[in-house]
Formats: sequence, structure tokens, C-alpha cells
Amino acid sequence: MDTVGVEPTTLRIPDLRSVRATNCAKGPRVLNNTCIRHWLNYFTTTERAIGTRPLRFISKCLRMEIDYIENEVSILQPPAAQRRRIRPVDDAHPFDLDAYISGYSGRTALDRLVHIISTCPTLAPQALKLAFAQIEELRDPTLYQTVMNAYDAVADLPEVQLPPTSELCPVNTVWCEEVTKKNQAERTKLEVELKTYSNNMIKESIRMGHRDLGDFYRATGDYTQALKHYTKSREFCSTSQHVLDMCLSVLELVIEQRNYSHISSYVFKAEGALDTANAAAASNSTAGSAAPPPKRSAERDQVQSKLDFAMALFHLGQANYEKAAQLFLKIGPPDSLGDWIGKLVAPGDFAVYGTLCALASMSRSAIKSQLTGNAIFSAYIEQEPYVRDLTQSYLSSDFKNVLELLERYSTRHYVDIHIYSHVYDLTNLIRNVAVVLYFQPFQTIRLDRMSAAFGWTVDEVEKEVVALIQSGQIQGRVDSQNKILKARKVDHRAELFARAIKTAAEIQSTNRKLLLRMRLQQADLVVKPPKSRREQDRAAELLQGD
Repeated sequence: MDTVGVEPTTLRIPDLRSVRATNCAKGPRVLNNTCIRHWLNYFTTTERAIGTRPLRFISKCLRMEIDYIENEVSILQPPAAQRRRIRPVDDAHPFDLDAYISGYSGRTALDRLVHIISTCPTLAPQALKLAFAQIEELRDPTLYQTVMNAYDAVADLPEVQLPPTSELCPVNTVWCEEVTKKNQAERTKLEVELKTYSNNMIKESIRMGHRDLGDFYRATGDYTQALKHYTKSREFCSTSQHVLDMCLSVLELVIEQRNYSHISSYVFKAEGALDTANAAAASNSTAGSAAPPPKRSAERDQVQSKLDFAMALFHLGQANYEKAAQLFLKIGPPDSLGDWIGKLVAPGDFAVYGTLCALASMSRSAIKSQLTGNAIFSAYIEQEPYVRDLTQSYLSSDFKNVLELLERYSTRHYVDIHIYSHVYDLTNLIRNVAVVLYFQPFQTIRLDRMSAAFGWTVDEVEKEVVALIQSGQIQGRVDSQNKILKARKVDHRAELFARAIKTAAEIQSTNRKLLLRMRLQQADLVVKPPKSRREQDRAAELLQGD
């Protein structure tokens, strides 16, 4: 390509009208050396149609309006809003790693440690040691590489200086070899058992074989195979309880993967299986057996709490914060979640999830009745005392303290693997609602008074208020010269008359159309459909009536 004289820089060229290239749409083209190589092959085969030599044609095209894309790196990198945020850990942003991670166990503890390594470089060495210790309690030796990759990615940042992993804690190669051999032996054993059950056509044994293989692949980190065997066991379920167990296993798997889009379908399946199982139990009890014990109700409450938590995560993943808040506030006591506490989530997480979603999406009266007046949810709030202060400050309109608490504990929010991607949006929503609520009682207010109430500068308040006015959340105007926010005067009397006149015009138009139809029918100017069509319509009306 030296003859063309094109540097490796990505170029943007205008539409080459007579040239048809693969995967090119109308408008500007992005062309690099790889594209030129493919185009050169195309031009060589169509040299006669072009009427000039290929290299000269490309050189001529490239000498046209060439724009060097200065920000071309952004095509290969995610936007700044999607990049992982580096959070500080200091006196202004406290965070106790040991106390936080002690509430989790198993794979979720390791996933959270990896996320902390990527989010908080200050805690990366400590989190690395805890992660290496946690790996040896699991059955997946490949996790060593996952943890070291996360640590090395943070260590490569220009503003971060971390010691190498070899100086902190070595990899236990002996343990890796032993666990790999054990995993291979157990995998062979389970596959042979499943094959034997399949040959013998024992339905229940086949289901249990797929279930055991799903548990094995989940423990070893092969989520794809685990999901395959869990769903395969559905074909061999003979009772509703078996279907319910399968759905709960899949829900645990997709929550660990943070694959929120698949949660809703399995929650609906589990609810259907739960209703069927309860109906069957009720029919058996009324057939002559004793009355059902309270244990059945407790089991249903336990399963329902798990389903509510899974559905709340689904709505949180879809950024539907109001429904997520309602479901988080609906969850039963910690005992009702069984082994999911610690295995997937900690009690303090419910306080954070539910409170942030409620403050961002629910009205003040709903927060007071469903959050502060919820005795069950208060048990979760006790795990995170600052959440109670946050709620009380919000309800008492101490918005400056609300924003300070959100900033102070932002590190705690960003290190959570489920809510970290929503913290920025939730904080903005809470801030916007606070500004709207503060302005509601006023007809006119000075911006410097608002700045003192929120702890912002006057320019920041003006910028925030203008954005809310443009979005329609505040009905008012800003006097930029005198720094005054004035509520827009609404003439309710004129609005009422306008609605009345509009409704009258609609009624008048409808009446005219009805009168015209009546006159046409009286004059027998109505075109009637064919007889066969009338019979079909009559039959359809009879079917609808039935």
C-alpha cells in the first residue's frame, strides 16, 4: 500500500458514487488500510468498468475531501458514562472492606471482591488477598486468572501505583492441580451416571442427573453448561415441586451472572408451578387428610420472597425504579430468603436498593407509609444505619444533608455489583426531585437561598433549575440578571374555559357526523355489502355473542 501513500490513520471520505463496497451505506465512509485492500481486489476485477487503473483511482478518491477523525479512538472505547468509575476510599468516603465482605459467601463474595479491585484501587491489594483466600474455598481454578486480570488492569492505569501480584500472594499451583483432577473425575462420574439413567429410561433419575451436572458446572464456573442441564431437567420433571426447584436453580444462576433479562420468564414459570403445587396440596388435604400445617404457608412465603427479590432485580436492571422499589419494600424478613442471604445478597443490600429506588421514584407520602412505616424493612435498615438518616433527612426536607450523605457513601453504592451502574442515574433523580419539592411552596425565590439550602454555588443552582424547566418538571422562569426563580402563573379559569370549548367542538363534530349518517340512511344512499358478506358478518356476530 506504499504506492497509495496512505498512513495507518483511519480516514473519512465522501460517498464514492460509482463504487459498491460490502457493508457500506449511503453517506460518509470510514476507510482504513484493511478496507482499501478489499476495495483494491474489487477494483482489479472491475478495472474495465472504472476506466482507470485501480491505484490511481484510490489515490484520486483519497485526495478528495479527507477528514482526519481526531476522536476515532472513541469508536473502539466505550463512552465516558459507561466506563467503570474509580472511587476513592478516605475519611470523606468511608468503606470497611472486611465488614462488607463478611456478609457474603461463595461465588458472590469473589465477584464482589473482583468488582472492588476494579473500582477502588486503594483497596485492591487487600481485596486481592481476600479473593485468593476465597478461591481456595471454591472449585474453579480459573478464578485466579480472573482476579489477576482485574488487578493488572487497575495497576496499568497511569494514576495508580500498585505492587505486583507476586509480592502480595502467590498462586497455589498444588491446589489448582488437585482441584482440576477432582473436577475431571467427578465430571466423568456424573456423565456416566446420566448416560446409564438415560439408557434405563428412569425419568426421575435422569432429572436428578441433569440437576447434579448443572450444580457441578455452576460450581466450576461453566455457566453455559449449567444452564443447559438445568433447563434440560425440565423435560423430566414429574411434579410441580420439581419445576419450582428447577426455576429457583436457574434464577440463582442468572442472578450470579447478572443476566437480568432472563429473570422474568423463570419467575413466571416458578409462580405457576408454586400455584399448582399449592392447589394440589389443598385438594389432597380436603380429600380426607388432616388440615394443612402452617409449614406449607411458611414454605410459600419463603419461595415468594425469593421470587420478589428476583423480580425486583429484573426491574432494577431495566431501570424501572418504581416497580423495583415496590418489590424491594415487599420482601419478607431475612429468614424468608433462606440460603440466598449471603449466597446471593446481604440484608444491608435490601436497605440500599429499596431506599435509593424509593427516593428516586416514589412520592413523599408513599415513602412515609411503605418505607418508614414498614416494620419488616426496618430490620434491613438496621444493617445500614446511614440509610435511616438519609430517609429522615429527605422527609424533613433537609436536602443538603441528603446530598452530603449520598456523596459520602457513594463508594459503598458503587462497589455493589447490582446497583453500581444505576447509582449515577439514581443520584440525579433524587437531586432533581429534591429541587422540585423545595420550590413547590414558593411563588418567587432567590437562587442564593436555594444554593444555601443545597450546598451549591449560584451558577450550579441556575444550571440545575434551567435543566428542570426545560424538562417540564418545574413550571417557572429564571431571571438570570437578578438571580430569581419565578413560578409561572397559570390561569386556571382560562384553562377550564379552553377545555370546555374544546369538548363542545368535539361533541358538535360528532353530532354532525351522526346526523349526516341518519340522512343518508333515510335517503337510501347507503351502499350495502354483498349478501355473502352480510352472512359472514352475521355469523361472526353470533360467535362473538356466544
